[in-house]
Amino acid sequence: MSEARHIILGVHVTDRVHHVRAVQDVFTEYGCSIKTRLGLHSVSESFCSPNGLVLLEMAGPEKPIFEMMDKLKAIEGVDVQTMVFEHE
Repeated sequence: MSEARHIILGVHVTDRVHHVRAVQDVFTEYGCSIKTRLGLHSVSESFCSPNGLVLLEMAGPEKPIFEMMDKLKAIEGVDVQTMVFEHE
């Protein structure tokens, strides 16, 4: 990744129980491109959300980052959004 760009991915996973395996496989395949990973989902004593959000801070060359995004988007129940910050 160029020093001029900082890429953050938001990966929303619906029905985590059924889709998380495929998502985790992609995360593992592109693990060297993931600098920071933060998982979020609603939970309480009586409720655990079936949906989840994973925030990824990306590192390294951009080509594998965008390949990873395409693979994630191809998984049923997964939506990927990006934030790209340009630095000078």
